[in-house]
Amino acid sequence: MVDTDDDPAGEAFEEMGTDGLGLPVMAALGSVALALYFYYVRGDKQRGQFVGLWPSTILALASFFKLEEIKEGIEELSD
Repeated sequence: MVDTDDDPAGEAFEEMGTDGLGLPVMAALGSVALALYFYYVRGDKQRGQFVGLWPSTILALASFFKLEEIKEGIEELSD
């Protein structure tokens, strides 16, 4: 069993919590809904496909920034 008192990564994870991706997830879901609207309701298939590519980009950027935040937290704790 690993003791989190000696583990800077565990401490950083506990401090940051799990609610850090709420807004990007909502934006990605909104993008999916918008893509479905364009594709099926408006009949603009090209725009629907274009907007349908946004969620993966939004979530990738959110993951990148969250990982950078975690990395900085670990560096602060290890100093």
